[in-house]
Amino acid sequence: MKKSRLVGIIPYVITALMIVSLFTYTKASRTKTLDYGAFEKVIQTKSINKVTLTMNSTVIDISGTYTENNTEYIFLASVPNTETQNNRLMELLRSRVKDAAITIKNPYQTNYLMETLAQLVPLMLLVGFGIYMINRMNAGGNAKAFEFSKSRARLEGNIKVSFDDVAGCEEEKEEMAELIDYLRDPDKFSKMGARIPKGILMVGAPGTGKTLLAKAVAGEADVPFYSISGSDFVEMFVGVGASRVRDMFKTAQKTAPCMIFIDEIDAVGRQRGAGLGGGNDEREQTLNQLLVELDGIEENQGIVVIAATNRPDVLDPALLRPGRFDRQVTVSMPDKKGRLAILKVHARNKKFADDINLEHLAARTPGFSGADLENVLNEAAIMAVRNKHSLIQMSDLDEGIDRVIGGPAKKSRKYNDKEKHMVAVHESGHAVVGLFLEDADEVQKVTIIPRGMAGGYNLMTPKEDTMLHTKSQLESQIVGLLGGRVAEEMVLGEISTGASNDIEKATEIARGMVSAYGMSSIGPVQYSKNDGNVFLGRDYTTNKNYSDQIAFEIDQEVRKIINESYRKAQQIIGDHRDTLDNIVKALEEQETLTKEDLENIVKFGTVTAPAEN
Repeated sequence: MKKSRLVGIIPYVITALMIVSLFTYTKASRTKTLDYGAFEKVIQTKSINKVTLTMNSTVIDISGTYTENNTEYIFLASVPNTETQNNRLMELLRSRVKDAAITIKNPYQTNYLMETLAQLVPLMLLVGFGIYMINRMNAGGNAKAFEFSKSRARLEGNIKVSFDDVAGCEEEKEEMAELIDYLRDPDKFSKMGARIPKGILMVGAPGTGKTLLAKAVAGEADVPFYSISGSDFVEMFVGVGASRVRDMFKTAQKTAPCMIFIDEIDAVGRQRGAGLGGGNDEREQTLNQLLVELDGIEENQGIVVIAATNRPDVLDPALLRPGRFDRQVTVSMPDKKGRLAILKVHARNKKFADDINLEHLAARTPGFSGADLENVLNEAAIMAVRNKHSLIQMSDLDEGIDRVIGGPAKKSRKYNDKEKHMVAVHESGHAVVGLFLEDADEVQKVTIIPRGMAGGYNLMTPKEDTMLHTKSQLESQIVGLLGGRVAEEMVLGEISTGASNDIEKATEIARGMVSAYGMSSIGPVQYSKNDGNVFLGRDYTTNKNYSDQIAFEIDQEVRKIINESYRKAQQIIGDHRDTLDNIVKALEEQETLTKEDLENIVKFGTVTAPAEN
C-alpha cells in the first residue's frame, strides 16, 4: 500500500518540477550577457540593484540586476583580471552603486552538497518516471496476477436489517431463527449433540426476499456477512473458481462465527455430465471444490452457508444431499395477509392520504412479490411528486399498479376512432365474462389506454387466494381470455390481432390441463412437465415419451377445450349484449372504468348511479 502511494506521488513531483522549470525559463528570458562596453553603459544609465564579482585567476565574472520599466533584469559580463582593470572597475561601480550592493565572491569556496544534488536529482527523476510508466503499463496485467485467484466475497459488517424488515414470510423466518441461536451460541448445540444444518438453500421466485432474509439472519445474529454471486467464481481459466472457493472459506475461518451467502448458486451448481463440457470444465471444477469445502465444514466451526436460487431443478444432486445443503427453505409468493404486512413495511417512510386502505391494496395485488409491492409504493410516491400532491392519493396508487403490470401509459400513441372502438369492444368482452361467469376472476379495472405492448387491459384478481385450481376454474380462465375475441366477432363482424396474447395463454392452459394435469378424456396420465424451464443439455436430449397417436389425441382434446370455452363465451356475451354495449360506450368516453363503475353499469346502465329522490 505504501509503495503504491509513493508511486502515485511521482506524477505530482514531475508536475511541480515542470512548473519550477517554467519559472526558470521565464527568469532566463530576462538575463542579458553584455560585453564590457555595454556593461559600462548599463552601469552608467540604469538603476543598479546589486552586483556580484567573482575573482577568478584570469577573469572577473560580473553578475547583477537592474530595474527598467518596473521589470527586473539580470546582466552578466566578464573583464580581464588585471590590477589596472580592477581599479577602473571598482571606480566605475562605486560611482553608481552603493558599497552595500557590491559583493565579492571567492570562486574556490564550493558547496559540494548542492553540486551533488544538481547531478543526482535529474537522474532520480528520470528513473522515477520510468518506474511509474512501467507500473502503469502493468496495472491491468501482471501487477494483479497474484490477486486473480483471491475470493471475491464482500464482507459486510454492522448489518442493520432485522426480521422486522422482512414481512410476508413468517414460516420462513421460523426456519431461519435457529441459525441465529447457533451463530450466537454454538456451544449450546454441541453440548446437546445437535448438528446445525451446514448449508441452507433458499428457493423462490425472483423478488420474494431471499437475499433480504439472509441479511436479516446476519443482522439478528450480529455476525460478519460474506456475500458473493455464483457468477463471481466463474472465469475463463480452469482452476480459478476452485481457488476462489478455497480462499473464501479460508478467509471466513478467521472471522467465525459468520455467514456466507451465495446468490444465484445455479451459476456454478448445475448438474454435472449434462452434455456440455467435460470434467475439466471450469464450472465443474468450481462445483467440485465447493462440495469438498461443504463436506469439510466441521473444521470450519461457526460458518453457516446460505445459498439462493430460483432454479432448484437444475442443481446437482450432490449439492443437495444431507451433509451439504441439508435444508431447503421455499420462499413463496406472499398471500393477502403477507402482502399487507409487506406494504406496511415499505409504507413506513411514505405519507398517505387518510382514505388510503392498504388492506384493499393488498387484495388488488395477487401474484405480486415483495419487490413488486415495494415498486408499486415507490411508483406511487413518484407520481405524487410529479402531480404535485402533498400526500399519496389513491389515483397515484392506481397508476403505480398499472405501471408495474404494463409499464407507463403511452399517452402520445393515439387511436383513430375505428381502432378505439375495436379496443373498447375487445376489453369489454373480457369484462362481461368476468362479471357474469361464476368461477371467473373479479374485474377491478378496465382501460383502453395503451401500456407497453398492450392496447388496453383488464385488471382481474382472484376472489380469494388459493393454492390449487380446479378444472372449472381453469376452464373459466380460458373463457375469460376468449371473451375479447368473441366480442369482436359478435359486435364488429370481424376479428383483429389484439387477441394473440389471449389465445397463447388460453392454449397454454388447455394443453397443461390435458398433458400435465390429466383433466381430459385421455385420463390421468402425464405426457409433459408443465414448467417453462429448459435445462440445455438435459431437456433437449430427452426423448418424447408418447406416440404420435397420443400426440394427435392431445391436440384433439386441446382443441375441444378451446372450442367449448369459445361457445360458452359466446353464450355469456350474447345473453348480456346490452351490458356489453353500455361498457363499450363508457370506455370510449372515459377510457378507464373501475370496479364501482362496472357495478353501476350492470345495475343502472350508466357509470353513475341515479340520484335518490
